[in-house]
Parts: sequence; structure tokens; C-alpha cells
Amino acid sequence: MKQEAAFFDGKEPVLIYIAKRLNEALKLEALLTEAGLDYGVEADEYRGGIIFSTTRTGAFFYVLPDSAPAALEIMRRGGYKLYAGAAAPKSLN
Repeated sequence: MKQEAAFFDGKEPVLIYIAKRLNEALKLEALLTEAGLDYGVEADEYRGGIIFSTTRTGAFFYVLPDSAPAALEIMRRGGYKLYAGAAAPKSLN
């Protein structure tokens, strides 16, 4: 279930995905909610583009470390391509 930032206070959430499009974010929210996993999502900026690098806004998805393996498996089965830093801990602000 989607959790507010306060849920992650004092914990080290793990960034599992950056959705670049709204429909991509909504689909992932539905998958994680259906699975009963607690997750957080927030808008943040990332760098995109190869030739013309620009700053873009995406939906950053986080889970607690003990939920990360299950979340990543759900995403894999849902057709999501995992990015290289999928298991890097980061704090939600």
C-alpha cells in the first residue's frame, strides 16, 4: 500500500524504480498495491538523454529493504526493466 514519507522516518528506504511516464507510475502503483507491499513514491528530478542531456521529472518508488526482493520480483514479472542501481538505499524527504 502507498505510504506517506513519515512511514519511512528513521529507516533507509531502497529506490526500486524511476517511472518516466504517468501511465508507467500508475501501473507500478497498482502492481505493488495488489501485492500488498508498502511503498513510497515521490516526484524528483533525474538526468536523461544521451546527446542532449536534460533534467526531467519522474516518479521515484521506494520500499523498505526487507521488501525490496519481493518488489523487484513483482516488477520483473510485471514487465518492468530494472535499472542498475535498483538496490541502492536512499532516504525519502
